Amino acid sequence: MAKKIQAIVKLQIEGGAATAAPPVGPALGQHGANIMAFVKEYNEKTSSMKGDVIPVEITIYQDKSFTFELKSPPAAALILKAANIPKGASESGVQIVGKITIDQAKEIGKQKMQDLNAMDEDCLLYTSPSPRDATLSRMPSSA
Repeated sequence: MAKKIQAIVKLQIEGGAATAAPPVGPALGQHGANIMAFVKEYNEKTSSMKGDVIPVEITIYQDKSFTFELKSPPAAALILKAANIPKGASESGVQIVGKITIDQAKEIGKQKMQDLNAMDEDCLLYTSPSPRDATLSRMPSSA
């Protein structure tokens, strides 16, 4: 028989840098899950992704065991990384703080494919977040 689910917890944690401090400790502790076991396992699986924020969905069962699924980094973080800028515009829609090419946008879409509702790669640019979210402008592929 399948285990009964007690809770599903969604967090965004830097790859390879999870600790028992907030947000991980309080989020898992209130459901009685083994915090240090999660931290160790998460850090092992994300050690190659240091510096990237990795969303994780943790399923906690009634017997206090857990499983977790790693998601792809947030689109906004991938866009900022592709544009090589530290943060988005302070005045969204007014300032343009960087540029990405269509090819870079497609690459970001490919990374996000598992989390999006696009059927194929041709639909990616229509379903993925636009550079406007970070107040960027798209450049032609050849630029």
